[in-house]
Amino acid sequence: MTLTINSAFDGGNIRLVAIHGNRVDLEIVRDHRSDFYQWFYFRAAGLAGKRVTFRILNAGDSAYPLGWPGYQARVSTDRRAWRLIPTRYGKGVLEFDWTGDVGEGGQVAWFAYFAPYTMEMHADLIARIAAKPGVVHRELGLSLDGQPIDCFTLGNGAKQVWLYARQHPGESMAEWWMDGALDWLIGDAARDLLAKATVHGVPNMNPDGTRRGHLRTNAAGVNLNREWHAPTPERSPEVLCVLKAMDATGVAFAMDVHGDEAIAANFIAGFEGIPSRTDAQGAKFEDFGRRLAAATPDFQTEKGYEKSAPGKANLSMSTNQLAERFGAVSVTLEMPFKDHAPNPDAEFGWSPERSRRLAVSCLETLAGMIDEI
Repeated sequence: MTLTINSAFDGGNIRLVAIHGNRVDLEIVRDHRSDFYQWFYFRAAGLAGKRVTFRILNAGDSAYPLGWPGYQARVSTDRRAWRLIPTRYGKGVLEFDWTGDVGEGGQVAWFAYFAPYTMEMHADLIARIAAKPGVVHRELGLSLDGQPIDCFTLGNGAKQVWLYARQHPGESMAEWWMDGALDWLIGDAARDLLAKATVHGVPNMNPDGTRRGHLRTNAAGVNLNREWHAPTPERSPEVLCVLKAMDATGVAFAMDVHGDEAIAANFIAGFEGIPSRTDAQGAKFEDFGRRLAAATPDFQTEKGYEKSAPGKANLSMSTNQLAERFGAVSVTLEMPFKDHAPNPDAEFGWSPERSRRLAVSCLETLAGMIDEI
């Protein structure tokens, strides 16, 4: 059987350099009109009975090379269960081995930076949630490639809550989180929260980057999370339409959902450096983190990003902009491409199901303190 490599599908990204027997040399393709790259997702066929080493030759020049040490790639033979695969990084090359003993089958396997959440899966999510009673679906606008920016609204409470994900399309765990969040919101457990809050959810801020297999940017090569101070129709219509909708409702609490390449833990980042920050606003942010850490072993508060000095926040980033613009308790949630080291899983690492469960913990925590927001 001839060994073949393909990434010509929704969310795919890889370039075949050469096949030398059972060694496959590859390169990750840069985001369109951008130097960012790190996301990969491809299929290998003709694997039956073979032991194959895949080598990503340009890993050392990727957007976040410090994310590779300790990282393990994901592999699936059914595109449902994504397991860790032995992975090494050295001299700028990422290597992982196919031994034929991962999951069922063995003739065809898919490899990815993290378990994908494609635009076809997004369409299934929209269909499933939009069909539920009490859910309002809107198209807030269109991306540069003409794809809709979908938004769900649930509840009728006075507090305006915004959940949004996938500004960076390669961070697929973010839409897995939204999948879990929306499933919880349509259930009976959300009743008390939705009596006090109106929750708006944008599952995918960057559908173009998702479909194109980008790591961090939209169809114009623009990092959407540097556009919130002055979005434009030409560069960032995705941000423009979401921010317009937020302006119409106001924002009391916001959560921007991401993935982090280097830190092997779940954590939150806030808005410490915004000009208008108040102690009360900051205390609510800190309280959310403490309560979430107490609620689940899949969250911690020790590891995270350095905090901005007073008055030095980057207001082009959504969490800072929303905290400054609305006085919101604004939160960036980061999940790992590696694993949540304080509570690891040797077979699956940080996974879609754990992302979905963390969403439930986040919303349960929010429900418990919504009166204080």
